[in-house]
Amino acid sequence: MKKNILYQLLTAGLLLTSTSCELTLEPYNGKSADTIFTTQDGIEAATLGNYANLKGNNYAKNLHVLTEYASDNVTLSGTTTNHLFFAYNYQHVVNMDRTREFWLAAYKVIYGTNAAIESIPEGKSPVTDQLLGENYFLRAMAHFDLVNLFGRPYSQDKGASAGVMIRKDTDVTALPPRSTVKEVYDFVIADLLKAAELMTVAKNSSFASKEVTYALLSRVYLYKEDNAKAIEYAEKVINSKRYKLMDTEPFKKYFTVANESNPETIFAIKHIATDDMAKAAIGSLYYSQNGAGWGEMYASETYRNLLNKNPNDARQSFVEPVYIRNAQGNITYDAQGKPVLEKRNGLEKYYINKYSWQEGLQTLSSPVYLRLADIYLMRAEANAKLGKNQLALDDVNLIRKRAGLSGDALYTLGDLKGHPSVLSVVLEERRLELAFEGWRKYDLFRNNMPLVRNYPGYHLLSGQNVQIVEPNSPRVVYFVPQNELLTNPNLTQNP
Repeated sequence: MKKNILYQLLTAGLLLTSTSCELTLEPYNGKSADTIFTTQDGIEAATLGNYANLKGNNYAKNLHVLTEYASDNVTLSGTTTNHLFFAYNYQHVVNMDRTREFWLAAYKVIYGTNAAIESIPEGKSPVTDQLLGENYFLRAMAHFDLVNLFGRPYSQDKGASAGVMIRKDTDVTALPPRSTVKEVYDFVIADLLKAAELMTVAKNSSFASKEVTYALLSRVYLYKEDNAKAIEYAEKVINSKRYKLMDTEPFKKYFTVANESNPETIFAIKHIATDDMAKAAIGSLYYSQNGAGWGEMYASETYRNLLNKNPNDARQSFVEPVYIRNAQGNITYDAQGKPVLEKRNGLEKYYINKYSWQEGLQTLSSPVYLRLADIYLMRAEANAKLGKNQLALDDVNLIRKRAGLSGDALYTLGDLKGHPSVLSVVLEERRLELAFEGWRKYDLFRNNMPLVRNYPGYHLLSGQNVQIVEPNSPRVVYFVPQNELLTNPNLTQNP
């Protein structure tokens, strides 16, 4: 009997007790777990609740903090007591708020999807099968995000190291150990294949569908180094014709467009105006206007240098230099006629706007989890690893052309522009295209490459001019939250 069990019951029988976490199964039309899944309306309500658990600080924002803040695309302009600083500077601790909150939020999603999967009868109707498939997708997504944060890259040991707990039921008394990374990946793949089998409705990008599942399968297989499968599922998405790359000019405003109206977005964590978290939103640390945000983390010098190789690159639109203005609002210039940038603690301000201006609201955004340009570049990476270099360059050049580049700015097999390999070309293009979207850290470490921060910022210790994180560093992954180890004695800690 699941009646009256807290909906976000988390790992090892631990119940959250804060006010924001007291959501039970009963608020859906006042029904208990015994009755919520007996009607189509109830099933839909419960499924919407599981999507809703992706929103807000605990899942969406913490996922972003734990991935993008640990990249070489950003620079933080000061210290902070907020635990985001531990993610940014790789000085992890076992009691990080950010990792604890994400762990709990992810298993909250998993518990909710398990309740749905246990209760929704398969084969009753195409509508309920679709909803069942969506829950399989969400369960896979949460496990995948968890294993990438707390388990080492699959490629380093073929998935033999410790991953995370696999939870596939609502038994709150179970205290499972950490499954291996391989076991978690296999579980995720099985769930995604099941989801694809069940889903037949082409919903908008706020919801899972068959093509959304194929897109995530392509990423899972790419991370698993099953490159042929990564290509197979990328092509299922591309050939579905459900999505298209935005044209160059509209692309410059990509992230201001509601995701369901954006032809390129495959899946996004939908936020509407009433979800706007203002200074607690993802965009707040990247952007500030009239005091509406913090505006303390900027595009890194090395990323800007990469962008500036092609001044006409449309992706310049996502980085905004902040100039000093006079009383009349005009930009000020130095003696050499160059515009003068605002600084914070000596760091020039270059705002990032990928999480701003949805519906005209400065801090509102619907974080994009999967989009078509990413799929093309996943296919390019897989082809490069299989030695199909021309096919890989074709996909890279497609993305570059969409960014407004042409002629000598495009790659040929005879002109890789100083890159040692086509794979190097692809990974740099992934950085250019997908900066600030949370993938860079994974792209480096799973390809056995170090993260190099040879630019100013508060990641540097006194006397340092570069921070290097090797792919075999223990800090490539986060510590399992300490309170989880206390609650579940079968869990082990990362080194």
